[in-house]
Amino acid sequence: MELLKKYEIPVPKFVVVRNVDEVRATCKEFGILPERELENSGETTESTDMVLKAQVLAGGRGKGIWDSGLKGGVKIVYNVEEAVNVANHMLGHRIYTAQTGDTGQLCNTLLACERKYSRREHYLAIVLDRSSGGPVMIGCQQGGVNIEDIARDNPDALIKIPVDINKGLNKKDALFMAHKLGFTHPDEAAIYIERLYKLFDSSDCTLLEINPISQDINGKVVCMDCKMNFDDNAAFRQKEIFAQRDWSQEDERDVKASKAGLNYIGLDGNIGCLVNGAGLAMATMDLIQLHGGNPANFLDIGGGATAAQVTEAFRLIVSDSKVNAILVNIFGGIMRCDVIAQGIVTAATELNIKVPIVVRLQGTRVEDAKAILATSHMKILGCSDLDEAAQMSVKLANIVHLAREAAINVKFELPY
Repeated sequence: MELLKKYEIPVPKFVVVRNVDEVRATCKEFGILPERELENSGETTESTDMVLKAQVLAGGRGKGIWDSGLKGGVKIVYNVEEAVNVANHMLGHRIYTAQTGDTGQLCNTLLACERKYSRREHYLAIVLDRSSGGPVMIGCQQGGVNIEDIARDNPDALIKIPVDINKGLNKKDALFMAHKLGFTHPDEAAIYIERLYKLFDSSDCTLLEINPISQDINGKVVCMDCKMNFDDNAAFRQKEIFAQRDWSQEDERDVKASKAGLNYIGLDGNIGCLVNGAGLAMATMDLIQLHGGNPANFLDIGGGATAAQVTEAFRLIVSDSKVNAILVNIFGGIMRCDVIAQGIVTAATELNIKVPIVVRLQGTRVEDAKAILATSHMKILGCSDLDEAAQMSVKLANIVHLAREAAINVKFELPY
């Protein structure tokens, strides 16, 4: 919201709050009265209520369920007591939405904003689109709803305008979108649409979504809510934006991977994967599933990983208690196989890894890598064929899984 204000895009008055004391202070600032004073004053104007929004990295907040029993992550409050009660049920609690999965998302901050009365609500977004090779502006006359449902049930309701990434958004297209969305004052709306694109472009966004972009009772434009995604590769020139990154909202393993320079995404399976190259990583995961297994993660160590990074990669994998086996698949082009091998040996020693490790190495210095593994006196299962390695990892994961279910204490000891 601060970024929208910086580009002179109208937003409701807002304050970020992190505890109940700040909620009370914000109520005073907004003119929200205690219940008894409100009853005595008889005020019913829009200045007597505000909205509390959970600040979590997940969509579908409006329909979310809290571990505190509260329903909904966007709540209108009418007095101080109600604001404090809602804040107590949100702050420090987990919300579960369609996007959070079973783990939910911990809420540490709330956005308190003045309530605006919208005459009409629309949807507007700018997103990078691979198929068109640049940004696409997407609009819909219906706002404040789940746009995915509209796209599925009524795709013709979406208005899509490709934007020339070199020339940027022109006034004609901005005005066309404003007319299509049904703004009372399309010329004014077009100005704000152009500013939104300028914000998208200058901030290295991959997504800028306003849902809803509203018209008040006078037809004035107000951006009621905003979601922005930023290109991680632009962190070096967007230092101010990336300094605001809330690491507490992200998976702890993802955070560690990011700081170690690794591309990691946790999944629900039980076979840990360590691969170099995103394409090879996805192919490896596909093979695991083809043979009846389920990958526990996507992990691309890239082409220039060090032995220390390989060790950290293993640390991330074994931190997942679901992992029953690990498959290492390296095709050494830029990446040297001997570096991987040294990292495997170091990780197995330092982390005392108990689950079986299947290793498939091909490419640069593969013979040196095999020698390192052979002289390490560790029971690491080597396979030269990727399909065979995938089958092996699935079988071993199943063995470990069955043993754990039967409460049999089976250990896979790496050192002789």
